[in-house]
Amino acid sequence: MPDSTNTQGKRRPLVMGNWKMNGRQANNEALLSALKPAVAGFDAIDVAVCPPFPYLSQTASQLAGSNITFGAQNLSAQQDGAYTGEVSSGMLVDLKVRWVLVGHSERRSLYGETDEIVAAKTQVALDAGLIPVICIGETLEERKTGDTEVVLARQLDAVLPVIERHPASAFVLAYEPVWAIGTGLTATPEQAQAVHAFLRDRLASSGYAAAPSVRILYGGSVKAANAPELFSQPDVDGGLVGGASLVANEFVGIAKAAVDSLGA
Repeated sequence: MPDSTNTQGKRRPLVMGNWKMNGRQANNEALLSALKPAVAGFDAIDVAVCPPFPYLSQTASQLAGSNITFGAQNLSAQQDGAYTGEVSSGMLVDLKVRWVLVGHSERRSLYGETDEIVAAKTQVALDAGLIPVICIGETLEERKTGDTEVVLARQLDAVLPVIERHPASAFVLAYEPVWAIGTGLTATPEQAQAVHAFLRDRLASSGYAAAPSVRILYGGSVKAANAPELFSQPDVDGGLVGGASLVANEFVGIAKAAVDSLGA
């Protein structure tokens, strides 16, 4: 399991590409071939991609020997059995998957995943030795009504009983304001920092002693152009990148911003 901090005790940035339901074998090969040499020297950060399920084996093969790791976009809360269409944690482990997204806003809004389901999936992932990237975030309506912290507290509190028994390196949090995903809108660096600080403080106030070491990613229309300002914030530890992760030079630019943030 990778450490969440570096040798200086700073949290180790993580830049993770979520390909969503995109990709074909030829496109994937071209993208990964471009990424590998471009980020080969980025040893101070973690770089990862999350392709669709059918391309996990292709990704594993092509990334072998590189410093890019890979994850899955979802997993079942159930173990193996009569669950047609589902993918279990054991299957992901069998494919040498390291990370798994849990509770992405599109899973919550389009497929009805509740806080309870997200907590169950987080438990299954941790039990299997996978690193869940637990996604939380508010809608535009919830932000407009001033309920951002109420919503985030509810979502975080649902997984607290699961994660509190594990070290900070065992999981990652990702703040993804739903109103900024795929819309071109982005939280200002100050807005992102305020939310990330709130989440870290809530972890600490819950009694989680390792809260200062937990990595909290920002995910909401992250691009190479806005990544430097976002990553310069003290509680922003990298990005969960959507559309920009499908464009090699954009994703490399975002990863470079994470490397540069360590010198800030």
